[in-house]
Amino acid sequence: MAETVKEMLSEEELTKRIQELGDQISKDYEGESVFLVCILKGAAFFACELAKRITVPVTIDFMATSSYGSGTVSTGEVQIKKDLDLGVEGRHVIIVEDIIDSGNTLNYLSGLFKDRKAKSVRMCAMLDKPDRREVDVPVDYIGFTIPDAFVVGYGLDYDQKYRNLPYIGVVEFD
Repeated sequence: MAETVKEMLSEEELTKRIQELGDQISKDYEGESVFLVCILKGAAFFACELAKRITVPVTIDFMATSSYGSGTVSTGEVQIKKDLDLGVEGRHVIIVEDIIDSGNTLNYLSGLFKDRKAKSVRMCAMLDKPDRREVDVPVDYIGFTIPDAFVVGYGLDYDQKYRNLPYIGVVEFD
């Protein structure tokens, strides 16, 4: 089965919105510092661009989870493949995710970081796909709300392909 990718959100639209998110986070945490937890691999591009636009002190660490395997639909079971190197206790944690669809991963991680005694836990997603929600999770910072389509680019992949696209595109299967 072959696939094609059609642009949904341009690089310019992404850059503008990430700046707005960085400005909002900087305002919300004025006088504080934030601990960005980037969920690998998909959120790496977004988290790095976001961190550059936050003006308060930023610490960043990376966590790898999986609920997809090589498919296009979440299995619903969250697995930690790489845990944080740094502790979250007493820190203002912002979980940075590429996309929220089912809500399972963010719901699981939010509980985990609260159990680990984070000072606060907020969530930031580049993309929100509310039509796919299985668990109601409050996402504090959302880049774009999109329809239920399988998207790639800017860190998101289909079977490890297309992460390097500078835009968000919809995968269409032939």
